Amino acid sequence: MEHTKRSQANKEAILTRLNRISGQIEGLKNMVNEDRYCNDILIQIRAVRNSLKSLANLILNDHLHHCVVDKIQKGDLTVLDEISELLRREE
Repeated sequence: MEHTKRSQANKEAILTRLNRISGQIEGLKNMVNEDRYCNDILIQIRAVRNSLKSLANLILNDHLHHCVVDKIQKGDLTVLDEISELLRREE
């Protein structure tokens, strides 16, 4: 298993977003427990999905600018196959 050394600022940004998403999930649980209107719950689910997508984009951007560039500079072009597979899974 590979590891990524992240800067403290990057970790904080990721963790801040994860905490926000966790709060949104807790809000969803409360909405279900309170028998809230389906439309309201679906709107909140969309907000969670958008938050997750934003987080994924942040991590992908960091991956491309650091991990991928580093591997290419070291001559490891298999990282391009890794990215292709990753993007294929996104579809």
